[in-house]
Amino acid sequence: MASVRYIVDDVDAAVAFYTQHLGFDVQMRPAPTFAMLRREDLVLLLSANEGPGGGAQDVGGRRPEPGGWNRFQLEVSGLEEKVEALRAAGVRLRGEPVTGVAARQVLVEDPAGNPVELFERM
Repeated sequence: MASVRYIVDDVDAAVAFYTQHLGFDVQMRPAPTFAMLRREDLVLLLSANEGPGGGAQDVGGRRPEPGGWNRFQLEVSGLEEKVEALRAAGVRLRGEPVTGVAARQVLVEDPAGNPVELFERM
């Protein structure tokens, strides 16, 4: 099992995005500023960038913030259909699907701007 922590500016919006669009289940929601989600062997920790939690604390003089280009991948089948459904739901995409060495892939953004790569093996 692997876990990833994403800093978000709205935990409620992030929980809704990951559960409604990407198949995650809520494992724990002990505070408004934190949620633990799970999809198969991936645990996703969502921390608000405000409030008393660790996601809001300065680290080496820098405050954590959402966004960037680091991401995790979720394998999907029917990438084109998934992209159409996400667009219809108003989900932001970073460009169009592209063909890599052995897969088609696209980056979608959660409500805080954190990227998630959806890929389909070729």
